[in-house]
Amino acid sequence: MNRTDLLLRMLDTTYAKESWYMPFKHAIEGLTAEQARWRPTGDSTKSVWENVNHLIYYKERLAANLEGRELPQNFDGDETFYLTKQSNDDKEWIGVVERAEMVHRKLREALSKTTTEALEQNSLEEKLLDIMLHDAYHTGQIIQTRKMQGSWPSHR
Repeated sequence: MNRTDLLLRMLDTTYAKESWYMPFKHAIEGLTAEQARWRPTGDSTKSVWENVNHLIYYKERLAANLEGRELPQNFDGDETFYLTKQSNDDKEWIGVVERAEMVHRKLREALSKTTTEALEQNSLEEKLLDIMLHDAYHTGQIIQTRKMQGSWPSHR
């Protein structure tokens, strides 16, 4: 297996293919907008929706980087949690979920077209590994939030 194939496999594992840990897509399945915007008491915990916004932004930025372009907006870490406005509208939440799916596909496509030489330039391989670890970390937070909320399926 070459490096690109390995990175693609790991990218898929963090997004949708269950392995040693629950992937992102499964962690947000079945949530309503109201559940996605719920947060426990305290300022330090983000809602599922906020975490999804945060992950979308960084994947969009990395996909753009792989494609040789820059995003028009450059947010700092805190601003990324508010990429889209939260509401109780399930259609808006579904739009955010679809955006997460789209950016995963876009990042995957950009990676599949990237040469090994390009991966070695500008630390792209390192950035890809960072994004996967970042996704796994925040997916764990999403699952924990859902467990606190009582919306995590008992069969998981």
